[in-house]
Amino acid sequence: MRIDKLLYFLRFAKSRSIARKWAEAGHMRVNGRRIERCSQGVHEGDVLTMPLGESIAIVRVLALPGRRGPSLEARSCYERLDETLDASPASPLAALRFE
Repeated sequence: MRIDKLLYFLRFAKSRSIARKWAEAGHMRVNGRRIERCSQGVHEGDVLTMPLGESIAIVRVLALPGRRGPSLEARSCYERLDETLDASPASPLAALRFE
């Protein structure tokens, strides 16, 4: 599945065009590799790293959604890996913030 479509279906982006701009900005990573194309393929088990507001979101794709459904349906398709990380200014994660 394309990264822009996935971000839209998982409700990270309000529209697919916004998701496309995020992917083409070059601030996202799939399995640690920087992406610059909105057509980048994403598969189950891939780890996405992306700026989300003032923090960084790290998610593992558990399943590829078939549609943009309700938020509970979307949340069942990914797992947040960054919830246990310390987001204090002294943490190593703070140095990775995207502009």
